[in-house]
Amino acid sequence: MSRYERQICLPEIGPEGQARLAKARVLVVGAGGLGATLLPQLVGAGIGFIRLLDPDVVEESNLHRQTLYRMNHLGRPKAEVAAASLGLLNPDCTLEPHIARLDPAGLPQWAADVDLILDAADTFATSYALSDHCRATRQPLISASVTGRQGYVGGFCGGAPSLRAVFPDLPESLGACAETGVLGPVVACLAALQAQMALAVLLQHRLSPLGQVLSLDLATWRLGGFRFDNAPEPTNPSPAILSPAQINETDLVIDLRNTPTPAPHPTPGQRVVFTCTSGLRAWRAARAFAAQGHTDVAIVGAGA
Repeated sequence: MSRYERQICLPEIGPEGQARLAKARVLVVGAGGLGATLLPQLVGAGIGFIRLLDPDVVEESNLHRQTLYRMNHLGRPKAEVAAASLGLLNPDCTLEPHIARLDPAGLPQWAADVDLILDAADTFATSYALSDHCRATRQPLISASVTGRQGYVGGFCGGAPSLRAVFPDLPESLGACAETGVLGPVVACLAALQAQMALAVLLQHRLSPLGQVLSLDLATWRLGGFRFDNAPEPTNPSPAILSPAQINETDLVIDLRNTPTPAPHPTPGQRVVFTCTSGLRAWRAARAFAAQGHTDVAIVGAGA
């Protein structure tokens, strides 16, 4: 046990806690900026099993913040490279990489046998899909998001309120890091906090991070946070997050990639599904339509 002696000596861990980590099974969605710091922390701590999902390959523009990767990894799948590198860090950990994008339809299969889900994808549609699943299954979710010099990490579901209870709508300024930019140290800070929250959940620490949000703003040098243990769930959570395979023949589909886009005129009881490339325009259109009284709305990020 010399590998873990520096954490076993902590009274809140000890041999019993280390054994609990060795038996733990987690799902990590994303091996990019957040995942590149989060994954080594989990593997180093002795998590027994990690299932990793990521569809992307390593690109040179990733390397300023995704320090798990090297120049000779360019063009290779992140999930496979991460698993190979992390296996050298700690052979006690079983890594199961999948070159796959999280699909809401396949989520129950990916998450069926894990104790904890970690959202390191940093896309709002993935975060809400994971939260909706975890609320239904009561699985704990640790989700992080970062852009520019700020971001947050929080513990949701698993007995605590869901992401929708805390963030029922998206901020107007939301954008992908490819559009708005991001600094590597901010990503690493939030990913390290995400790893600490994950270990606390798996170790069943008395002051649980479930029901807690931590925020970091390195533009103003502020670290904040709040608890939301009693936050009410939305009475009509919308829009639902779907995969393309979950669109039904009876749905009214509004494809926002087409111009001009027709105004939706659903029949009574008909679900309206908005689609776009990232899901962001679809979300805003769905929320606006729901505000008019039609709550049976969903979105799909259908790609280009």
